[in-house]
Amino acid sequence: MSKLLYVVVCAAWPAAGAGRLVALAQEAGWVVQVVATPSALGFIDVPALEERTGRPVRSRHRRPSEPKPPRADAVIVAPATFNTVNKFAQGISDTYALGVLAEAPGLGIPVVVVPAVNAALAGRAVFRDSVERLRAEGVRVLVGESEPDASGSGEEDGFPWGLALVALDGG
Repeated sequence: MSKLLYVVVCAAWPAAGAGRLVALAQEAGWVVQVVATPSALGFIDVPALEERTGRPVRSRHRRPSEPKPPRADAVIVAPATFNTVNKFAQGISDTYALGVLAEAPGLGIPVVVVPAVNAALAGRAVFRDSVERLRAEGVRVLVGESEPDASGSGEEDGFPWGLALVALDGG
């Protein structure tokens, strides 16, 4: 039986490339559920992701009449914004995506976070504190690996989609 990976996508510059992560995860044998923050919906190709995964992109809490979604076996947040990293670290759950993240560490679900933040935001004490807080709870936060550069990650957009899966596997 395949394992279920939740891919949480935030509204940051690489979000349009989230299909790359979905494809890599599927190639590695994962069933993928995309969860988008409300702001990310304008950054991603929702119909293409739904076609690729065979599942609706989730961005809101379910209604009481809707079935409960299956629990993830793992979660990757990519790209993760400054806002999402800080809210996740503080336990703020004001969107469906943050609700998924708020519960995951407490349920023992592995989480990998790949921030897409500029140097000014990454240098803020609040962000550094949030990264350390998440790491203290066992969350893998790939800081530094997410900044685009010419030496790159091997990805055409410079975002390290593949590193998220490597980190999930403990690499």
